[in-house]
Amino acid sequence: MGTMTGTTRTMLAETDWRERAERHAERVDALTADHLRRRREGERHPVEDFLFTYYNLKPAQLRRWHPGVGTILAGEGARERLSERFYTELDGGVGLDVPAFLTARPVLDFVERLLSAVASRPAHLGCFGLHEWAMAYRTSEVRHGQVPLRLGHEGTDRVVESHRIQCSHFDAFRFFTEPARPRNTLSPTRETQADLDQPGCLHANMDLYKWAYKLTPAVPSELVVDCFELSREIRTLDMRASPYDLREWGYEPVRIETAEGKAAYMEYQRDFAERGGVLRERLLGVCRELRAA
Repeated sequence: MGTMTGTTRTMLAETDWRERAERHAERVDALTADHLRRRREGERHPVEDFLFTYYNLKPAQLRRWHPGVGTILAGEGARERLSERFYTELDGGVGLDVPAFLTARPVLDFVERLLSAVASRPAHLGCFGLHEWAMAYRTSEVRHGQVPLRLGHEGTDRVVESHRIQCSHFDAFRFFTEPARPRNTLSPTRETQADLDQPGCLHANMDLYKWAYKLTPAVPSELVVDCFELSREIRTLDMRASPYDLREWGYEPVRIETAEGKAAYMEYQRDFAERGGVLRERLLGVCRELRAA
């Protein structure tokens, strides 16, 4: 039987943790129902399906509730968790096997360094979502072929050529077309991600969901879903501000090629930076708790 030292432990009675698990499952079911229906019927959605195709956590995995590091599940029913990876017997119940988790998940070092670096920086606004435009620049092979370009190919190219592209996020930059890459003021790489990511970046905040599930089951599932919901909102803005015409899908464009559209985009960006900052601190709290345990 293991023990936990250096961290505050929370003991959950079986009735309490089962209730939390049920509430979590209901919440995830509501968030994933449309996607699962579309998947059964062979349909695709250019906005909402992104979180299940770009990110690799399956709906069933998102639905599985985990209490997170520092919480011990009491009651005979908790022993069911012993068949799952990273769970072990602890004083008074069942909880996270921290040594086994840290050994198997060296990504913790990178995630903690990245989140800390981003949290230490001010938010830079004003990129205007031009990364999506740069992904469609001077090419006929656009990423969302089932959706038309709002300004056509020539109009899209003109927007790119008339703006200063300053994308700092590697996982956006790597999808730029070859003609668009030299137009970016930076050349982000995976190695420089912790040096360049900043809290105003939509993709850096969207990726909070990725870092949360990569540290599962150490991260409480409620926090994972909080990150998922923010990521879904950010994805919606990302596509509304993109060159794609999504009005048939119910999305009014944020016309970043106009002064009004730029102002609106920056307000969204500022809000996401603030909300992402709260989630980032919560994730850093999990990292610190893992170290302490």
